[in-house]
Amino acid sequence: MEPIKAVSPTVSGTDKSGESYRKWNLLMKKLRFIRSFYFGKEIFMQQKRLSLYQIDMKYIRDLANKDENVMSVSPQINKENRPFVGIVVICDKQKYCIPLSSPKPKHNKMKNDVDFTKIYDKNKLLGVLNFNNMIPVDESVIKLFDLHIKSTDSPETAHYKKMAIKQLNWCQQNQNAIVIKANKLYNMVTLTPEKSRNITRRCCDFKKLEAILEKYIAHSSEHSVPKQNGTSTLFSRSAQKSFAEKAAKQPMQQQKDKSKDDITH
Repeated sequence: MEPIKAVSPTVSGTDKSGESYRKWNLLMKKLRFIRSFYFGKEIFMQQKRLSLYQIDMKYIRDLANKDENVMSVSPQINKENRPFVGIVVICDKQKYCIPLSSPKPKHNKMKNDVDFTKIYDKNKLLGVLNFNNMIPVDESVIKLFDLHIKSTDSPETAHYKKMAIKQLNWCQQNQNAIVIKANKLYNMVTLTPEKSRNITRRCCDFKKLEAILEKYIAHSSEHSVPKQNGTSTLFSRSAQKSFAEKAAKQPMQQQKDKSKDDITH
């Protein structure tokens, strides 16, 4: 079914405050409410409770090589050297990981925006959510981040996990606002980039990264052989061919052995 289109009535001079304009304005408000209601309902039905995930480093580097707005992990000065950790939300049926960053002096001067959110514990800045750096992900490139503090953890690791727990608690308390904000930014960048060029420039190219993710998944699938228990293991193509040839020869060998036994007896 085609979407409903509302056409503004022709107005001139004082006619703008007339009955026709009032009805048209009321209709537009109803349409916006209906659209936002069903859009939000669909998002929240797909969205799970937020958790912290760590992203596969090879996948991150592949994306960073194609898009300079991807937050790469590097030991270099002024580069992020902590694991790529973030929360996963649904944007247009695609999973996206929004990276969490530790608080830095520059964040104190920055204000919340459509692509940036500060995380607070009372008046203390705990970290930030970089919506502009969110990347498409799949189950194959993410894993739950272990927040359990162990006796073997270094003081730095234990402190980091405590901070991450507080960050996650804040995100879970503000989950709906985070999901709506991520989808709003996604639509701005993918549907109307010309209307928000400054924001688009500092955001990842979401559609291009989605195409890279598809290729990444397809490449991984080509090198996987299913096991009997339903899981998969990675083999080279030559190993897969050898595996298939052995499987094909096995029944023939069994038949030859059976024939020999029959002759012997």
